[in-house]
Amino acid sequence: MFNWFKGAARNRAIARELYGVVVAQSRRPELYIEHGVPDTAEGRFEAVAMHLTLLLERLNREGEAGRSLGLLLTETFITDMDDNMREMGVGDLAVPRRVKKAAAGLYERALRYRAALATGASAGALRETVRDLVLGADAPVEKADALAAHLRAAAAVLNAVPASDLLAGHVRFDGKA
Repeated sequence: MFNWFKGAARNRAIARELYGVVVAQSRRPELYIEHGVPDTAEGRFEAVAMHLTLLLERLNREGEAGRSLGLLLTETFITDMDDNMREMGVGDLAVPRRVKKAAAGLYERALRYRAALATGASAGALRETVRDLVLGADAPVEKADALAAHLRAAAAVLNAVPASDLLAGHVRFDGKA
């Protein structure tokens, strides 16, 4: 029985480690400087949602172990959203409603990115998705193309990570373990 508790604690630690990787990737200056992600609370949320979606999609392909870790990773995201909203001074009564909205937003984005990254999706599908969700409809096509290329490259790196490394929390979006 105690081994189960140790395993659960270890998986939570792995989920926190993976979430830290997502946040670090989402804070990279080139996302904001070169790719045009707005340096606002909303823009930072979008950057986290993009990268978290990629990682959740990769985990989902690893069967039950990956899906379980993905659920813990999502819980870690929700806890982080709760903490951040409280730090920003959102009132205690409004926090649950806003966290629920953030979780629903992540789910919506995951569906849209999954469809845009699908094998049969058109080349412009991801560009239009990042314009719609992240950059805005008036964003230059070049910025949207660059951000879409960034996401495709990050997805390719994640796809190349061995399952054992992924499930142990040893992953980076730039391919280094």
